[in-house]
Amino acid sequence: MSLRRNTLWNLAGAGLPLLLGAVTIPFLIRRVGVESFGVLTLVWALIGYFSLFDFGLGRALTQQVAASRSANQEAELPSLVKTGLGFTAVTGVIGGVILAALASPLASRWLNVSANLQPSTAVSLLIAAIGIPLTTITTGLRGVLEAYEDFGVVNMLRMGLGAANFALPALSVIALGNSLVWMVSSLILARIIVLLAHAWVVHVRMPAGWLVAPLSRENVRRLLSFGAWMTVSNVVSPLMVTADRFVISAVLGASIVAYYTVPFEALIRVLVIPGALTAALFPRLAATLKTDGAAARRLYMGSLKTLLVVLLPLCLFISLCSKWGLALWLGKTFAEHSWAIVSILAIGLLSNGLAQVPFAAVQATWSARPTAILHMVELVIYLPLLVASLKLFGVMGAAIAWSVRTTIDLVALMLVARVLVRSEAGNDE
Repeated sequence: MSLRRNTLWNLAGAGLPLLLGAVTIPFLIRRVGVESFGVLTLVWALIGYFSLFDFGLGRALTQQVAASRSANQEAELPSLVKTGLGFTAVTGVIGGVILAALASPLASRWLNVSANLQPSTAVSLLIAAIGIPLTTITTGLRGVLEAYEDFGVVNMLRMGLGAANFALPALSVIALGNSLVWMVSSLILARIIVLLAHAWVVHVRMPAGWLVAPLSRENVRRLLSFGAWMTVSNVVSPLMVTADRFVISAVLGASIVAYYTVPFEALIRVLVIPGALTAALFPRLAATLKTDGAAARRLYMGSLKTLLVVLLPLCLFISLCSKWGLALWLGKTFAEHSWAIVSILAIGLLSNGLAQVPFAAVQATWSARPTAILHMVELVIYLPLLVASLKLFGVMGAAIAWSVRTTIDLVALMLVARVLVRSEAGNDE
């Protein structure tokens, strides 16, 4: 299947549910209020963030399965896949237990939630903890399917989950009232269904009898040699995407969070474009680097140029039309609070989108360590910058700090990718 077709499938899988979100988000804000919806966005973020407990094995499985297939070593796949999925299940349970243990202090103290919302927030976080192992296992299953470049099925399932994330909370409000607990419970139900669907597709794809393949310490070692450093990125990188809303809540109050998170969550969806490309690019690069490094280098440069052509005018349009667009979508009052935030975030959005190409290229060379070290350095810079910016500029400071951080990330990743990809191409030539 062509890279272009895979990219279009990824774009549809991530992008189409946003059309539903454009309708349900204003409805939820009106029905449950800005603060309750802000808490719901925090739950969305926590479920996504705690998926780091797959320890990078979803990405590692994609790389290893793609490389094994390109080298005609498919006899190794049953043990490799079973071992990887088993490990994601165990670590996902650990992540769920940790989130459950943190539910009470998060609700009562750390998130600065209003007193009347604290009980339902605590229960919601306990329910969200169930979603952590569901998410880590699904990530591993998706990694296997992406290694096979089976992006049609992957994105049909992604569309289903994305639609459910927006539709089910709205349906629960209509049917059961303005209950945060029921909204979060509906998200977990969706993840159970999507996990079972992924498991069935992988079972059909894998060789017969793969479920009884032996578990392998060597496969764990191979996966973790990549996944351990990938985990550092999985811990730090999402933290730099989601930490701002928790810091805003702690510094300025939960009632302010939605004025940042709603436009941020809308804008971040633009990253479905580079995400669609790099999800298809990663297994192709991982396989091509093994056989034709020069072609891999051309593929990398072409992808970077394509994204620049697409994202630059789009981000300029978002920045210039932010006030008008927010007023049309969420009303003039909301727009007054958020339009400047959107204009600043658009700058960081361009950098963050472009950075996905060198990020994928570095990891396709089986080099997760450089990105992990880079993200740790960025975190040390970003968190003090975030706190200082919030105190100086209010909620707009979060947008300033995020945009500065993503620009630093882009420059550094391009320098690292240039060295590694050229090295691979040179070795092949």
